[in-house]
Amino acid sequence: MKSEYKLKWLERLKKAGERSTRRKYLPEWILGIAIFLLLIFTFSRIMWYNYMIPAVDLKDDILLKEPRLLYGLPVDSFHVEENNLRMNESLSDLLTDRGVSNTVIDRIAHLPSAVFDLRRMKTGNDYAVFYSRDSLRKPLYFAYSENPVNYYVYHLNFDSCKVVAGKNEVTTERKTASGVISSSLWNSMKENNFDPMLAMQLSELFAWKIDFFAIQKGDHFKVIYDQDYVKGERIGIGRIHAAVFNSSGQDFFAIHFEQEDGQSYFDEKGKSVRGEFLKAPLKMFRISSRFSAARMHPVLRIVRPHFGVDYAAPTGTPIYSIGDGVVQTRAYQPGGGGNFIKIRHNSVYSTTYMHLSKFEKGIQPGSRVRQGQVIGYVGATGLASGPHLDFRVFMNGFPVDPLKMKSEPANPVTQSNMANFQSIKDRLLKELKSTKSKVSSSSPQPA
Repeated sequence: MKSEYKLKWLERLKKAGERSTRRKYLPEWILGIAIFLLLIFTFSRIMWYNYMIPAVDLKDDILLKEPRLLYGLPVDSFHVEENNLRMNESLSDLLTDRGVSNTVIDRIAHLPSAVFDLRRMKTGNDYAVFYSRDSLRKPLYFAYSENPVNYYVYHLNFDSCKVVAGKNEVTTERKTASGVISSSLWNSMKENNFDPMLAMQLSELFAWKIDFFAIQKGDHFKVIYDQDYVKGERIGIGRIHAAVFNSSGQDFFAIHFEQEDGQSYFDEKGKSVRGEFLKAPLKMFRISSRFSAARMHPVLRIVRPHFGVDYAAPTGTPIYSIGDGVVQTRAYQPGGGGNFIKIRHNSVYSTTYMHLSKFEKGIQPGSRVRQGQVIGYVGATGLASGPHLDFRVFMNGFPVDPLKMKSEPANPVTQSNMANFQSIKDRLLKELKSTKSKVSSSSPQPA
């Protein structure tokens, strides 16, 4: 019985093994079908995803937006107040009104003036105050713009109170301009949308060749120059490379060229276009007072500007005109210059000679004088403490320091530099010739 039982048990185990073997091989083909169907489903989902969602350029995600800077500070990091300096507004009042403490203001006022002298702040110039972005709005920086290029940033923290100078980036573009005069050079620039300061530059450049008070309708010009920009705005004229001005049918050329004694402007033959002034209106003298914005007046005993140079000399010392010109004024000013003469040398420069003891014979308004011609004699008329000549120079109506004015003409182009000059001249004149003149349609006006 036991043997039969064992045989039956073994028979069951054999049949179970056969069934197990059949189960082992049956799922393999089913598994293959399942994997195939899964791949089809996955591929279809990927295709649908790519179709429904547009491609994204990953470069766009990693590009960082550059911060906008104002006076070198990131605007997004502060509350910023921009304004202009008002008439009679002091820095102390300005900062006090914006919550800056008196101790900080005092420290700012006593910072070294080598970086910037606060007394040079001008009405109308731009400034900005930078505040913290939190609810306290604490003033952190004060920035002042001296001009379109230079600015100064004051740190308003008591522990780090200081001033830092900065510069806006200046970009330069080479440009050409041309025009036909209908009324004046200034109007011609404005009518053709050129920088009006170009008119000032040209009048100074050709001051010794052309009388710009007497230019006529139909006169014309061409010029190659550099225009300076800050933040896309025109801020002034850089270098003039070459220019030609036709006045009363005659061409006058000015070509920029640099040689060993410096850079200057020359005509088409290599001669300097700049004229000459005498270095001083007296032959024997002693300088007793210089050009100053704040001088103690020797008679009035008050501080006020002295826009001239005083030459001390004995009464009766001859006074010479420093250049050719026309006498504009010969008069007497009792509370100031005494006997004085004003001479216009060209459309840019004029000179004034004051405190004369007497005038030279024949010197009258409208008289023509030559360089070195005696026009009067040293005296002490008017408001003067002793015999001297108060000599003043005006450029475009504004006083300039006579001792800093260029008085000697540049040398002509030297022989050793002539070949190089000719090459530069030919290239620039060819460029000028290719510049078409713009004719203004405006009606004539008084010059």
